[in-house]
Amino acid sequence: MSALYRNSIRFFRVIGTIFILQIMGGMLPAHAAEPGTTAPLLTVYKDANCGCCEKWLTHISERGFNVDAHNINNLYEFKQSKGIPASMQSCHTAVSSQGYVFEGHIPAKFISRFLASPPKDAIGLTVPAMPVGSPGMEYQDKFMAYQVLLLKNDGSSQVYAQVNSLEESVQ
Repeated sequence: MSALYRNSIRFFRVIGTIFILQIMGGMLPAHAAEPGTTAPLLTVYKDANCGCCEKWLTHISERGFNVDAHNINNLYEFKQSKGIPASMQSCHTAVSSQGYVFEGHIPAKFISRFLASPPKDAIGLTVPAMPVGSPGMEYQDKFMAYQVLLLKNDGSSQVYAQVNSLEESVQ
């Protein structure tokens, strides 16, 4: 076999590999982490029997977050230990590797925005209760407008984002 023939085969193998990698790269989810970056990790604490929590985990996983879920029995006490007032609680609590808390059915895009630029004196975000149409709480085409609230170190909160449509909620 001539050197020219071997080099031609190598060349076409390299071109073919590049082509396949480009095709596969185009198949990545729209919200996947960029190559060479580490997807944010959220450790999620929830009840073992919570179906909407599982749906929310799917929502954030499909949008580039790594998830480490734990079923625990003492959720209320856990939430209290993280500084989440009873009036701001929902069914699950996520904690980032930086220690920020994300309570309830928060759309992934707001968690990403928060982590990219955490507000001063904030402990995290919450969507209190379980609004219909929030990620994990989808029901047919029903939707209830809701707010994502910023939780502050001093126990207060303020509006971080207003979600007015199903499309805004599940992006």
